[in-house]
Amino acid sequence: MNEIVEALKQLEKEKGISQEVIMEAIENSLVAACKRDFGKADNVKVSMDRETAEISVFAEKTVVDHVEDPVVEISLEKARMINGQYQLGDVVNVEITPKDFGRIAAQHARSVIVQKIKEEERKVVFNHFYCKEKDIVTGVVQRYVGNNISISLDDKTDALLTENEQVPGEVFKPTDRIKLYIIEVKETNKGPKILVSRTHPELVKRLFEKEVAEVQDGTVEIKSIAREAGSRTKIAVWSNDENVDPVGACVGLNGARVNAIVNDLKGEKIDIINWDEDPAVLIENALSPSKVVSVVVNEEEKSARVVVPDYQLSLAIGKEGQNARLAARLTGYKIDIKSESQAKELGEEMPKEVETVSEEPVEETTNYENYEEFEEFDGEDME
Repeated sequence: MNEIVEALKQLEKEKGISQEVIMEAIENSLVAACKRDFGKADNVKVSMDRETAEISVFAEKTVVDHVEDPVVEISLEKARMINGQYQLGDVVNVEITPKDFGRIAAQHARSVIVQKIKEEERKVVFNHFYCKEKDIVTGVVQRYVGNNISISLDDKTDALLTENEQVPGEVFKPTDRIKLYIIEVKETNKGPKILVSRTHPELVKRLFEKEVAEVQDGTVEIKSIAREAGSRTKIAVWSNDENVDPVGACVGLNGARVNAIVNDLKGEKIDIINWDEDPAVLIENALSPSKVVSVVVNEEEKSARVVVPDYQLSLAIGKEGQNARLAARLTGYKIDIKSESQAKELGEEMPKEVETVSEEPVEETTNYENYEEFEEFDGEDME
């Protein structure tokens, strides 16, 4: 059995699996085997010598005057043949090791070692990816499994991109490398089950954290994000340093930073706006690239009435309502948009002071499909 001891020492050195943990597992496995062989054997103990790996089987028996059940009881006379100090009521360990138990023990030991190696490898993989939960990874497309996609994260670990987490219209082929957001890592008997997403808003946020140094170090914060995966995302950013322009930092020189993210998202448009504590200003910014005449906010109802120039109404609402819908999600306010003509017909007065927004163009907000091709939208070039 000495080869087992050497194998355990090597395992502890190479894989960090405790020799003591494996020996205890072998003992427990052999106890289960004894119970199968001996039938009623709840009192059976198995001991493995830590130096030689020799196995001994013991039955715990209580010292009594008159033995009624020899499986769990021993007479005082026989107990004192083992040790003269035993008294009535003491528990005696009586060795009952079968003659061929060494062969059985060796088989169980090998089986337990293999099992423990697999368990440890699964544990290492689980811990590695559990630490990456809610973060992004790069995966390689393997194959389609029905409507789901199997993604290889490394040589031994696959993730599942379910149909619900795929961006409509995105089609991949084997060996494509893609960025993914890890939603959840579950521990199973077959190893970790890793669920990933291409549609989650946090994917965009994490991409900015990886690409933009000012976001990574906390100088620039992404305060809010609203996404319709595959089409458009709006993010609101804020700088904790008055000398750092948060929008410019996210854009990068000649749009290099945001273009890298757009490429990772297969051309998804990204609107980057300045976040503001004043909900009226935030809503104005969120509706960009549309110009805004006025914003009236009802903070109790979390709603806002917005007036835009007549020629900007379609732009403010967006194709199929997308611009207004994303602005509402980004700000957390229900937004009612009207043109100046509609507002006048309804007899609505233009608000003043804080709630009035100048008709001057708002600070330019960045909208990207590709930075080099970007032009500010107007009423004619709306999608």
